[in-house]
Amino acid sequence: MNTKAAPEVVATPEVFVIMVLLTLLAAVTLAIIRQRNLFSVVILSSIYSFLMASIMIALDAVDVAMTEASVGAGISTVILLATLHLTKSVEYPAVRQVALPLFVCIVVAGALIWGSISLPPFGIADTPIHTHTAPRYIEMAKEHLMPPNIVTAVLADFRSFDTLGETTVIFTAGIGVLLLLKGRVKKMQGQDDTEKKGEA
Repeated sequence: MNTKAAPEVVATPEVFVIMVLLTLLAAVTLAIIRQRNLFSVVILSSIYSFLMASIMIALDAVDVAMTEASVGAGISTVILLATLHLTKSVEYPAVRQVALPLFVCIVVAGALIWGSISLPPFGIADTPIHTHTAPRYIEMAKEHLMPPNIVTAVLADFRSFDTLGETTVIFTAGIGVLLLLKGRVKKMQGQDDTEKKGEA
């Protein structure tokens, strides 16, 4: 019985760039975990989002890169800095049990690694998504009523529920942050009024 050998992945400059970006991403992640200054965490999170956007650009996913850069590195950084203005700048972690979280992390990491074994090699052109889904989207986008842009047709129609879900998540998160900040401002104003009455 003849078995078709998997083609080898060619070490192209794009693969090298992605590997460098992933290494930097891992370094930034470790720095965020080790950091206790919240301002530094916010800045490192912004750097993390920019690195993720750069990786998406290297993978030719420009639409995802724009979303990551605008939401992750832009809006999220502004919101976190505004929140940090209302809180202390240094985190004082409480003593917690680490056995259960460590066990859950190991189990989840093992499941992800086990699931990734069945994935096709990185960069292979004859994967199912390139031989079935992508050509079908391209053919359907040619006759679509959307503007002559494949990305617009895919995001607004073929993946409309996915796009709607992402928009709902971002909108809900924004509303939640605004409510938290508003409640914090009212609490601080109430404390100021109480102090002024006490001084009077």
